[in-house]
Amino acid sequence: MADWAMPHKRGPHSKKLSLRMLASFRGTVQNGLPLEIGDTVQILEKCEGWYRGFVLKNPNAKGIFPCSYIHLKNAHIKNKGQFETVVPTEDSVITEMTSTLRDWGTMWKQLYVKNEGDLFHRLWHVMNEILDLRRQVLVGHLTHDRMRDVKQHITARLDWGNEQLGLDLVPRQEFSMVDPDDISVTELYRLMEHRHRKKETPVPASTHHLFVHMKSLMSSNLGEELEVFFYIYDSRESKPLSERFFVKLNKNGVPKSPEKTERQCTLFVDLGSGDLRKDVYIVVHIIRIGRMGAGEKKNTCSVQYRRPFGCAVVSIADLLTADSKDDHLLKVYACNTESDWYQIHDNIIKKVNSRYNLSGSNTGLAVALQLLHGDIEQLRREYMAIFTRGVSITRKLGFSDVIMPGEMRNDLYITLEKGEFEKGGKTVARNVEITVYALDVDGQILRGFVAVGSGEPGADEYHSFVLYHNNSPRWSEQIKLPIPVDMFRGSHVRFEFRHCSTKDKGEKKLFGFSFIHLMQEDGRTLPDGTHELIVHKCEENANLQDCAHYLKLPFSKAHLPGNNQAVKGTKESFWITSFLCSTKLTQNGDMLDLLKWRAHPERIGDSLSKLKEIDGSEIVKFLQDTLDTLFGILDESPQRYGLKVFDCLVHIINLLQDSKFQHFKPVMDTYIESHFAGALSYRDLIKVLKWYVDRIIEAEHQEHIQQVLKATEYVFKYIVQSRRLFALATGGQSEEEFRCCIHELFMSIRFFLSQDSPGNGPMTHTQAVFLRTFPAVYGELLKLFTVKEVATFVRETLGSLPATTHADCPLEAVKLQCIAKTVESQLYTNPESRCILLPVVLRLLQTHMQEQKDLVMCGHILTNMLSLIKRDDTEPSVSEEVDLIVDSLMGVLLRTILEISNRPQSTGGTMRLQFQDVTGEFVACLLALLKQMKDKHYQQLLQSFTSKDDLRDFLLQLFTVFRILIRPEMFPKDWTVMRLVTNNVIITTVLYLSDALRKNFLHDKFDYKVWDSYFYLSVIFINQPCLQLETFSPSKRKKILEKYGDMRVMMGCEIFSMWQNLGEHKLNFIPAMIGPFLEVTLVPQPDLRNVMIPIFHDMMDWEQRRSGNFKQVEAKLIDKLDSLMSEGKGDETYRELFNSIIPLFGPYPSLLKKIERETWRESGISLIATVTRLMERLLDYRDCMKLGEVDGKKIGCTVSLLNFYKTELNKEEMYIRYIHKLYDLHMKAQNFTEASYTLLLYDELLEWSERPLREFLNYPMQSEWQRKEYLHLTIIQNFDRGKCWENGILLCRELADQYESYYDYRNLSKMRMMEASLYDKIMDQQRLEPEFFRVGFYGKKFPFFLRNKEFVCRGHDYERLEAFQQRMLNEFPHAIAMQHANQPDQTIYQAEAQYLQIYAVTPIPDSQDVLQRDGVPDNIKSFYKVNNIWRFRYDRPFHKGTKDKENEFKSLWVERTTLTLVQSLPGISRWFEVEKRELVEVSPLENAIEVIENKNLQLRTLITQCQTRQMQNINPLTMCLNGVIDAAVNGGLARYQEAFFVKDYMMNHPEDGDKIGRLRELMFEQAHILEFGLAVHEKFVPQDMRPLHKKLVDQFHLMKSSLGIQEFPAYVRASPIHFPNGSPRTGRNSMPNILSPEGGRVVPRRSPLSYPAVNRYSSSSLSSQASNEVSNITGQSESSDEVFNMQPSPSTSSLSSNHSASPNVTSSAPSSARGSPQLSEKHKHARENSCLSPRERPCSAIFPNPLDPTQRTMPHPSGDASLPRSDPNISNPEKVKPAPSSWSLDTPLSDSVGKLLCPPVPPRPSYSGSPAKNIRSQSPVPTSRSPQKTSAPPFTPSPTECQSAGLVANSPVLSGSYSSGISSLSRCSVSEASGTEAPPSDHALPTSASSGSDELFRRENKTPPPYSVYERNNPRRPVPLPHSLSIPPPSADAPPIPPKPHQLRSGKPEVDPRRLEQLPRPRPLPRKVSQL
Repeated sequence: MADWAMPHKRGPHSKKLSLRMLASFRGTVQNGLPLEIGDTVQILEKCEGWYRGFVLKNPNAKGIFPCSYIHLKNAHIKNKGQFETVVPTEDSVITEMTSTLRDWGTMWKQLYVKNEGDLFHRLWHVMNEILDLRRQVLVGHLTHDRMRDVKQHITARLDWGNEQLGLDLVPRQEFSMVDPDDISVTELYRLMEHRHRKKETPVPASTHHLFVHMKSLMSSNLGEELEVFFYIYDSRESKPLSERFFVKLNKNGVPKSPEKTERQCTLFVDLGSGDLRKDVYIVVHIIRIGRMGAGEKKNTCSVQYRRPFGCAVVSIADLLTADSKDDHLLKVYACNTESDWYQIHDNIIKKVNSRYNLSGSNTGLAVALQLLHGDIEQLRREYMAIFTRGVSITRKLGFSDVIMPGEMRNDLYITLEKGEFEKGGKTVARNVEITVYALDVDGQILRGFVAVGSGEPGADEYHSFVLYHNNSPRWSEQIKLPIPVDMFRGSHVRFEFRHCSTKDKGEKKLFGFSFIHLMQEDGRTLPDGTHELIVHKCEENANLQDCAHYLKLPFSKAHLPGNNQAVKGTKESFWITSFLCSTKLTQNGDMLDLLKWRAHPERIGDSLSKLKEIDGSEIVKFLQDTLDTLFGILDESPQRYGLKVFDCLVHIINLLQDSKFQHFKPVMDTYIESHFAGALSYRDLIKVLKWYVDRIIEAEHQEHIQQVLKATEYVFKYIVQSRRLFALATGGQSEEEFRCCIHELFMSIRFFLSQDSPGNGPMTHTQAVFLRTFPAVYGELLKLFTVKEVATFVRETLGSLPATTHADCPLEAVKLQCIAKTVESQLYTNPESRCILLPVVLRLLQTHMQEQKDLVMCGHILTNMLSLIKRDDTEPSVSEEVDLIVDSLMGVLLRTILEISNRPQSTGGTMRLQFQDVTGEFVACLLALLKQMKDKHYQQLLQSFTSKDDLRDFLLQLFTVFRILIRPEMFPKDWTVMRLVTNNVIITTVLYLSDALRKNFLHDKFDYKVWDSYFYLSVIFINQPCLQLETFSPSKRKKILEKYGDMRVMMGCEIFSMWQNLGEHKLNFIPAMIGPFLEVTLVPQPDLRNVMIPIFHDMMDWEQRRSGNFKQVEAKLIDKLDSLMSEGKGDETYRELFNSIIPLFGPYPSLLKKIERETWRESGISLIATVTRLMERLLDYRDCMKLGEVDGKKIGCTVSLLNFYKTELNKEEMYIRYIHKLYDLHMKAQNFTEASYTLLLYDELLEWSERPLREFLNYPMQSEWQRKEYLHLTIIQNFDRGKCWENGILLCRELADQYESYYDYRNLSKMRMMEASLYDKIMDQQRLEPEFFRVGFYGKKFPFFLRNKEFVCRGHDYERLEAFQQRMLNEFPHAIAMQHANQPDQTIYQAEAQYLQIYAVTPIPDSQDVLQRDGVPDNIKSFYKVNNIWRFRYDRPFHKGTKDKENEFKSLWVERTTLTLVQSLPGISRWFEVEKRELVEVSPLENAIEVIENKNLQLRTLITQCQTRQMQNINPLTMCLNGVIDAAVNGGLARYQEAFFVKDYMMNHPEDGDKIGRLRELMFEQAHILEFGLAVHEKFVPQDMRPLHKKLVDQFHLMKSSLGIQEFPAYVRASPIHFPNGSPRTGRNSMPNILSPEGGRVVPRRSPLSYPAVNRYSSSSLSSQASNEVSNITGQSESSDEVFNMQPSPSTSSLSSNHSASPNVTSSAPSSARGSPQLSEKHKHARENSCLSPRERPCSAIFPNPLDPTQRTMPHPSGDASLPRSDPNISNPEKVKPAPSSWSLDTPLSDSVGKLLCPPVPPRPSYSGSPAKNIRSQSPVPTSRSPQKTSAPPFTPSPTECQSAGLVANSPVLSGSYSSGISSLSRCSVSEASGTEAPPSDHALPTSASSGSDELFRRENKTPPPYSVYERNNPRRPVPLPHSLSIPPPSADAPPIPPKPHQLRSGKPEVDPRRLEQLPRPRPLPRKVSQL
């Protein structure tokens, strides 16, 4: 390949090539650069058809690409060098379009993602439209005007899109973007404000137009052609405002000419704003063309007449609110009486219902109406389609509000009003029709000049409509005669009257006529008004052929000579109204006299005097002729008429000031420039003007003089033009004389201006009038004088004004207006004259600004002044101007901005808000001034301060103003350009002033206030949103960096530099500046952070030197960190910056590394570690709070942060704040129980004292007692809503004790009633038992508080595993669900991902005594099963050793995992972290024992419920019996015999001898229970189920024979079955119940209640052969599965299972599903989201596993008596023997001494403090109660009591089958089972002491916040019984109880030493009144 050619060297202004891609290039070649269509690339090298370069959007990636893929474009370079920018040399609009469309493209896609469909589609259309327009511009074939229109359209679309997308406002001049560096700041501000005002408040249009489109007339009785007339009518004045629009309709009611849209559409033009009133209407008159009567036959008459049909009206004001695009259907009304037709519209408007009615129920006029705004040319551009297709123009009657020069009109409007006619020999009145003709001077008819209305061409004649039999008809029909001016003279209008007969012939017979002349003999036209015309008799048309015959006759009764009484007395008359609208003809005689002044010279004086009385419209018609007349008279008779001509000229000039005639000013200007010829007039004009000025001081009435001064501008124009004409004609003669006259004139003016008069005197008003017009004279004087001469005139004139001001003097405002116009004038623009004028301007401006007067005008003036000064001007004059302005206005400008900013904004519309406020202009002026200042100016400014105090005040003012400028509300949010310019000026100024700060306010001259203001300004400068470049798009960020750099880093470096200069003065800013500097470091800019982080090291160092520690720094750092990070600041990198030892960015080491070098490094490192951990939690908290709904992540994160503040930081106030944040989250999620526990944390910090507490959060100022009372009531209410009534009862008691101690019996009564209601709810209302789930969060992508931790979560009501898993996956959408229950390995822990492992777990209650006690209702037990739970269990079956295919139960073990939490559930969160895991393996034999125990328990419970009639029907018992018997017959129990009763097993496992015996006993016991159950079943079974019962009996005999049972052993027979209510305990020493099928009863004390919902019930879908075997072995058939869930239901799908809901709803009958006693198979819940594959599932999930003493243990929790420890290798005497699980009235006395029992309801302890504080210290005290006649005293157990010494070790809840799975591995539904019992022994063997001491050590050293009403101190500490409810002493009369055979092995349980020791209460937080 050939060498690459390097680009040639370029000069500073050389051009460079940029390229635009024509096709995409993939860059697949070596070093290829991938490119997309439209990319702009820059060439670096070229070689044989290839270029090397880079894409502008990614300059770092360089590569090669083919030449053929690109199009070359010329470009030029900006900022040549490292940051050079290549800008294509193309139209700036095209460049803007390209970059804008690219930005939109990205955002447009996001709109689709955000589901903003409407904006998405609109933007799509606009983008396509812009692309089309861009192509037109690029082609370059447009005309100049068309190009301008296209660019205007493009910029409008770009601005619309930017506004919709929230992008920045683009400043433009002539459609091109403006570079802020090319214009002054004031100019930039004006551009921005102009565009913003245009966007926000469009200027209301003064001209309006109404578009009307006639669609159709819908009516059922049509059949004749129609004429429809539209016009605009003013009901207030009762007159039409417009001409009529005329549409012809055919017989079907649609327009006759549909192809001619101009005949259907019209535009009523030139409506003023005053015409859009409620009382202005669109009136529609409809005339039919046909027979006289609407119902006449067709052959009656062939002649057609115009007859009234109907009328419709609509208010114009209704169109302002209606949707303009909708068609309007107008109701059509008809007259009741035809004679009222002329006023039908008035009657409809006034709703005179008696005079009109609907013309038909379905008659309507369909018409489109739309109001358009703006001048007509604007409408032609915006509504091009309307004008393209054709539209007729309907004018207003008369001239519009604004008369335009050149407008040609000559329209005569005639309205046919009414007539009075005689019968003419007829018996009835006539049917009169009028025919109108316009005739010329020769009597010929003027063709086409009779116009009925717009929309139709003019006709030769007009026929009025006919009113039937009416001799006094009223028409009110209007016609227009647009006769040309040259034909007007001599023309007349003739009206012919005919009677229309209704006979067969239908002829129209002429009976008279009238006529009227259009112009009088003297040239005046027909005057406007009503004319009564004479009706001349005439019966032959021939008589009218010769006009000369009748034109000699009188035509109007008003013009009859006095002696012609005959004609005057005639009864017949005809009235018309005429109105002329002409720009050439006049009706005014005085005007004609003036214009013909030469014909009548004697009338000149009168004519000049009458000119002021002539209407202005008449004068402007003949403006040029009038002016020629005036100057002609002046030239001929200057002495005689000079003053009058001058007055007339002043009158005409002032007439043109009127808004109606203001457009005629250009006409006068044109006249002066082109037609004026008065070369000598200037002398007379100057003379008269000076005469008036000299008379001002003496004149009493100044009104006329003020009129003269108003016309000063045009008077000077005439003077100057006259002098120029004279000089041109004479070669400049009399120049000196002219100059003297002008100087004398100005001397007179200065003299009268210098007069000081009272504030509101006439002289002051005259001075004000002159000052308003004076600036307009400058331009005229410059035509004859030099710039300096005119500037001198102006300076001396303005300088002559009186300096003293009066408070109410209007002259002050006028002075400023004059100054403003002066600054805007051409004179001030010139630098030569500006130097002369500037001092006087600044003097007046400074005076007003100091007095805070007319600030709007002051700002306007200052803006204009500074707009003229350019930064790059090198002229000395510019520097001097800046000096002058700075010296005069800098101080007052700062004070003004401060004054305005501190002024309260008005809520009304009187003050402009934000950007409209004058503040913006002053700010722009200050910025412009500072931008113009250079080193020299700053030095002079600083030197101008005579004292340090003045300099200090100036700096403080400037810094304060800068802080105001940085405020977000200073400019509108889309003014980014303005904000960046502002910031650039600020940082430049701060850099200049830093030296002044160091020189003047450091060391011994140190001033804290100035330095503090400086630092504060710097901090808010860095933190302002418009400088956070990370939030901008890449293109916007690139532009800002190229233009300004990162100003945050510059300011940060300046802060660091200034901080280093402070030295020992740094201590003044510790800890005050910690928060602000911390806020700066939270900005995600690496360089800025590296600069600022060392300041914290410096602060810690100086604080250490001062006080020996840095507690202040630490406290401030932590407090500020919380508030800042909660606001969304900070990120992960920021945390690393604090913590990491390795430098992250640049040369600066991390803070930790710097600290490690110090002597105080230990405390420093500790602080950094604490801050880092806090940041971890705060970052997690912030990220979680961004989510929408309240979820577990938010709550868990808040809990983590709350604990951190308490345990590690001891920040009580922050701790309390987060308690309430957590409370709010719980309330929002309706977690009422958790909300109660949360609020209890704050409650526990308070005491029952009268200490006053300040107002805090939402709490008012109150005493501590009141706040605690309020908290108690709130917590009780939430416990009630969360159905946690037992906890509410304890708080009720505590509060009741407080009321009782204060003798507040009223509240005490309420509290007792509330307590009673809670007891009622416990017994009466159902409670759902929640499921519990273990969740593991693995992987580095989880938040810190979850990462690689496992939790147990309390599920929602009715929430099962699949629903919970789906909820967790929704909360963590990026997480991967693990499909197994095994512990993950390190690869998962360290993975950059999120893994979720979820499976259900079973709770292990602590309150075993309540659950094991007989007679406690299930409503009560259900609470203790799922509340105050610390430990949970999960079972996983597995095979150990060789698997026997014939009987796999030989090798089927269960791995039991016990999880211990850091807090009990429920608590302040729905989930808590797992603190400890313990694994225990359960052998196959033990597993079999548990299965049969649980089934026996279930059978006992159902039989008891059936006997006591607690079941509604017997189906549950039937199904359970059928399941057990059928499974046993089919080999279920036989499999156990085969597995464990064979000789091989006994030989191999000699240690299991007792267990084998136990299994045999249980099998016999089950058979005994089944036999009794069948007896009970026989008694209650319905008749239709007798066959099933018989089958069960037969199968039971087969079962007995299969087990080899012929007769039950003696010990089984001797021990009748005992069926307790609660959990059956095989080891109890209680009296067995004597049950019989006929009517067995339990002991009266034991009232069996509902079926105990002890465990979690679920079923598993198992596809293996083992699953079927398991179902047989467990003794339950498939039919029983849906009720009792003892076995999994086989399923064909491995990923779904039939789910039987657990009976968690407490009811009086057993239930297979929550809330429903019977559910069929089809109602089972289907589990579809499984986490385990079939091969990973255990063979069975149904095995109950009691913690038997002989279980083989893995690492086991020690020190807990509820979990017995055993080892198969220990001999029997060494093993721990469990004790009886419960006590009854029949318990032997020797076993009951000193043993505690748990009552079913919370007892009321006698305490006065918090329950948490007093329960721990209670001790048992005997009490007595006797419900029955027994020698053993009764007792009341306590649910909150600790685990008693008599508690059975293997409790039913612990020993039940809790097989759990992950989704598909569900837990089986089993009942509680008893553990084995041994004979009682004297003592229990202690467990491992080391393990117990470890447990105690853990609990003492890591005490989390108390989250339970049970454990306020030690989280797991059980509560002893209150004094009043202790166990009674033993009695000697207890009867003996024969034990069951298997009860002979009972023994005493272990005693957990940790439950006997009182653990120390954790140290409470220090109490601070200020923080509570």
